[in-house]
Amino acid sequence: MAGTYNNILELINNTPLVRLNRVTEGMKGEFFAKLECFNPGHSTKDRIALHIIENAEKEGILKPGATIVETTSGNTGFSIAMVSIVKGYKCILAVSDKTKPEKIAFLKAMGAKVFLCPANVPADDPKSYYQVAKRIAEETPNSLYINQYFNKENTHSHYLTTGPEIWEQTQGKITHLIGCTGTGGTLTGAAEFLKEKNPQIKIIGVDAVGSVLKKYFDTGELDPNEIKPYQIEGLGKNLIPGALDFSVVDQYIKVSDEPSAYATRELALKEAMMVGYTSGACLVAARKIEDTFNENSVVVLLFPDHGSRYMTKVFSDDWMKSQGFTKSKLNGLESNATIERVK
Repeated sequence: MAGTYNNILELINNTPLVRLNRVTEGMKGEFFAKLECFNPGHSTKDRIALHIIENAEKEGILKPGATIVETTSGNTGFSIAMVSIVKGYKCILAVSDKTKPEKIAFLKAMGAKVFLCPANVPADDPKSYYQVAKRIAEETPNSLYINQYFNKENTHSHYLTTGPEIWEQTQGKITHLIGCTGTGGTLTGAAEFLKEKNPQIKIIGVDAVGSVLKKYFDTGELDPNEIKPYQIEGLGKNLIPGALDFSVVDQYIKVSDEPSAYATRELALKEAMMVGYTSGACLVAARKIEDTFNENSVVVLLFPDHGSRYMTKVFSDDWMKSQGFTKSKLNGLESNATIERVK
C-alpha cells in the first residue's frame, strides 16, 4: 500500500537538515543541523548497522541464526539490536561502564545480551570493551564481529548516504561540515563524498579533552599522556580508529565536558531540539571557530542522536551538580518548568 513500509529498517537514512536560529545568533553565515535522531533507532548508527550487516549478507558471511557481536557506547548497539531483530540474528554487545543506565536499558529492551566493561583501561587490556567483544566473537560459532572502529564499511556507509544527502539538501552550497568523531565514520565518510564534489569544503573534526585524536591529527603521535577521564559519550578515543579517515579532515577542535553540557541544554531550550551530548559538543566547536565564517558560509553540524538517552546525564540537574556544573554557571539554561500536583 502507498505510504506504508515493510519494516522499521526502511525508515533508515534521509534525515532532515534543519536551520539553527537562536543558538547561532550573531554568527556570520547560515547554520544547519543534520538531525540523525530521525533515524528509527534515534541515531546515525542505524546507517552503519544496516549497511555492514547487509553487506555481510551479500558476501555470504552471515548465515541464518548467526550472532552479531559489537563494541559500543550505546547507540551502535541499539542499532545493531534493532537490525538483528528484523533479520533474525542474535546480538551480544560489550559496553563501556561510562554508558548511562538508560542506554543499557534500551539495549536490554531490544533483546541484546550486554557485557559491561571498565572504561578507564587501555584499549589492549583484556577487560576493555574492545578486547571483550573480540574474545566473544572468537568464542561464538557462526558469529560476526562488526568492529565499527576498524571496519571501513562504517565509513563507506556514510559516503553512500550521509554525504549525498547533505550535498543535495544544501544544493551543493555547503562550505563547512562539523562533526564529533568517535569511530570517525560519520564525519569522514560524509567528508569523502563532499570533498569529491568540492575540495574547498572545510571538514572540522571535534575531539574531547581527554582523547588522543586531535594530537594524533596534528603531530602523528599517539600520546598516552593525553588520555584522561571525561564524560561525553561517543566522542574521542584512547586509540586511533581505522574507520577515521584523517586525510579528509582540515582541522580538529577540542571541547570539554562542561560547555558541551550547557550547549546541549541550550539546543533544547532555544531550538526545541532534544539532542544528545555530542550535539552540544559540536555546537561548542562551531562557536570556537566562528571568526572563520563569513556571510556566504553554509555550515552543517552533525547531531548524532536523541536527547532521551541522556535524561540522567546532561538533562539531570542532580548530575550536573555532581559534576560541578552549577546553577550559577547555567546562565539561564536551567529549565523553568515546574510540576504541581493537583489535589
